[in-house]
Amino acid sequence: MHTEQIKKMKTLISFLPKAAAYFFILLFCYAAVSKLLDYENFQVQLAQSPLLSAYAATVAWAVIAAELFIVILLAFPATLRAGLYASFGLMVAFTVYIYLILNYSDFVPCSCGGILEKMGWTEHLIFNAAAVLLSIVGIWATYCSGTTAEFQRMRFTRPAIILLLIAFFSTAVMIALFLSSEHIIKEGKEFTRRILPHPLVEQEVLNLEKGGFYIAGYSEDELYLGNHGSPLEITTVNLSSRNIRSNFLHIDDKGEMYRMLKIIVMAPSIYVYDGTVPVIYKGTVGNTATTEISRNQAYFNQIAVTNNAGFIIRTRSSSTKEYLLGLLHPDSVPALQLREGVLEKQVDGVFDSDGQLLFDASSDQILYTYAFRNQYIVMNSSGQILRKLRTIDPFDKVQITSISLSNGQHKIGAPALRTNKLQAVYRGILFNISGVMSKSESRKKWRKSTVVDLYRTDRQEYIGSFYLPFSNSVSGILVTNDFFFVLNGTNLNIYRYRDVIKKHFDRGSRKPINRVGKSL
Repeated sequence: MHTEQIKKMKTLISFLPKAAAYFFILLFCYAAVSKLLDYENFQVQLAQSPLLSAYAATVAWAVIAAELFIVILLAFPATLRAGLYASFGLMVAFTVYIYLILNYSDFVPCSCGGILEKMGWTEHLIFNAAAVLLSIVGIWATYCSGTTAEFQRMRFTRPAIILLLIAFFSTAVMIALFLSSEHIIKEGKEFTRRILPHPLVEQEVLNLEKGGFYIAGYSEDELYLGNHGSPLEITTVNLSSRNIRSNFLHIDDKGEMYRMLKIIVMAPSIYVYDGTVPVIYKGTVGNTATTEISRNQAYFNQIAVTNNAGFIIRTRSSSTKEYLLGLLHPDSVPALQLREGVLEKQVDGVFDSDGQLLFDASSDQILYTYAFRNQYIVMNSSGQILRKLRTIDPFDKVQITSISLSNGQHKIGAPALRTNKLQAVYRGILFNISGVMSKSESRKKWRKSTVVDLYRTDRQEYIGSFYLPFSNSVSGILVTNDFFFVLNGTNLNIYRYRDVIKKHFDRGSRKPINRVGKSL
């Protein structure tokens, strides 16, 4: 190669580091400033990342600081090469991050904002890879600005080793963050929600024309509703025709003063119960007649029907007035089996043990979710404790003040923080409406929405969360294989799942490890 040609080539190559520097200065300046101007949204986006959820706050500031620091390095000739090396490292980290998102995460979140907000994840990956190549070219060009002899030798060894070390370090850091964040989030060790992308598709909204409804049960193509204002009325919603019809059940009340009659449908059976009056009636779907199957066997304030025609109940101890769980089998002797100590007392044994009793017919398991602390119990249908698990919020102690009255009643002395508000369970997946806003969560979004957290019941694992587009009006939810039902005021919202949720039904329904603990 002639000397003149080499000079021309050197002139061209000498411009490459500057061109790369201009590009990265523009890119990182815009990215850092846009993140600072909308910092809350940027932090929320990181919190929804399947890779960085647990470190959202730290990573948010670290990324902004790194981008601005690199801009400073690139702005001065003496530190330009160092700036290009730093740009290479950061872009490798971003590229590895996207690769892990696309190939190893449980779901692919929505695209991030900023300069690349119109790109999908694959386009991001291509853009980042191109930026990595540009930084390599810029670095190589800085080593080609010496003498003609040095230029002709084209030294590659030293920059190649440095680039390999930086690439290894950036990749290792991202993989470590991914693995540790996954462990922290799924184990519930960091109160950060992971919002699942587009988990539901709304099928229909049915206007029930009046309020007071609660979900009584479900069978194949029909949803059954009870009504607090009309206790013996059962409303059936046909999901194929969307026809809504109501009937009234008949019971032999024997002059009893019922205070809280309710209905449970576990097709083909219908159960009518009160609890304040110790009575249970049984009928069949499509027939308004009922037969008394239990009387004076147990008082209770919550009940769930199990697969073996028995009941799990929550009652109160006649001596301590604390909540207890028990098994009720009307045809057995004795009909009721109580065990103290299953519900763990923290303050008064009443409000601190309050919660929701559930039965997962698909996995034949009983659940009890505490209302004022981050715990739920999983039991088998015989009442043996299998696991004690946690929700992701940090409140393992109840945040209430209880006052004992002279007549034995308990009152809450101050407004209580209700951690777990409403639940449903299906095929080993717990759907929990939470009452606590998490770290890195948008306060505006929180106020306008109802958040539902998903957990596995076979082990300690948080799956993710999604928002319902209404707040403080959800009175009931039900999970089935095909539908997610929400009672919202006078409306019944019917949703179908996307795969991001549906795939977990199969995982959650696998036979769990049987860690039998204290028996009921």
